Amino acid sequence: MKLLISKKFDDERMKMIENLGYEIIFCEDRKLKNTPEINEVDAAYVYYYTSRLDYTQMKNLKFLQLASVGFDHIPKEVFKERGVYLSNNSGGYSIPIAEFAIMNVLNIYKNSKQFFENQSKSLWKTDNTLLELNGKKAGILGTGGIGIETAKRLKAFGVETWGVNTSGRKIEYFDKVFKSSDMDFVFKECDIIIAVMPSTKDTEGMINKDKFKIMKDGSIFMNLGRGNLVNLDDLEEFAPKFRGIALDVFDKEPLSKDRKLWNIDNLIITPHNSWVSDRNNDRLFDTVYKNLKSFIENGKPEKYVDISRGY
Repeated sequence: MKLLISKKFDDERMKMIENLGYEIIFCEDRKLKNTPEINEVDAAYVYYYTSRLDYTQMKNLKFLQLASVGFDHIPKEVFKERGVYLSNNSGGYSIPIAEFAIMNVLNIYKNSKQFFENQSKSLWKTDNTLLELNGKKAGILGTGGIGIETAKRLKAFGVETWGVNTSGRKIEYFDKVFKSSDMDFVFKECDIIIAVMPSTKDTEGMINKDKFKIMKDGSIFMNLGRGNLVNLDDLEEFAPKFRGIALDVFDKEPLSKDRKLWNIDNLIITPHNSWVSDRNNDRLFDTVYKNLKSFIENGKPEKYVDISRGY
């Protein structure tokens, strides 16, 4: 069985994949393009530049493994029509993103930004406006891997965790879970809102002025999910009501230099960086290996996404 790989693991791990029974065809990620050899592969693990390939030419392709969690850039209709299995790296970045969420909440409640600025000026100035995280209520929009890992860590700080998912089904580490249709109640009652939902036709632009209006004065809003969840124009308008805002993802990246967001004092902007970790490659290989093993043995990967649902 022929397998395209666009970014190599170390020699030992590449040998493990080869020993599963694959004939590996390597093409460097940045140089990906359709060739007669690539068009004949049965499976592919493409690291980043997935859009460089025309999948309609890859007639034998039955399984595509991504290194990313999102798959907005994949031609979904082509995959659905041909029955190609699509696997993402779900859960691979949950821990670093959850840690990033905790960092942002603490930075906002403890006014770290101001302390750093004071230090740069050699200014000794106490701050009596710091807040405690203990006893607060956090609403996490999305109860998948990232949401679970975030809730787990927040509970260690004495936070009451509320989750939001499609059905309202109970999830570990969440004190309460609400249906998406009941989301407004979460926005009204929580001190912290953290968005980690996937991008679907139902979630695009979902967080807008209607949601910001009902949030508490002095609350925190954070988006670590997908950039198109949030209407940024509305967020700019309502920014003064928040204790702090943290954004790591945007509808258009890089964020335009002339965007007003850059000049909002209570806003932390990071360049889609929350997923970075020294452990990512270990988790990624574990996912890739298990899916490739299942595919060659059973004809389908161990875990794959529902393309129609968007996750």
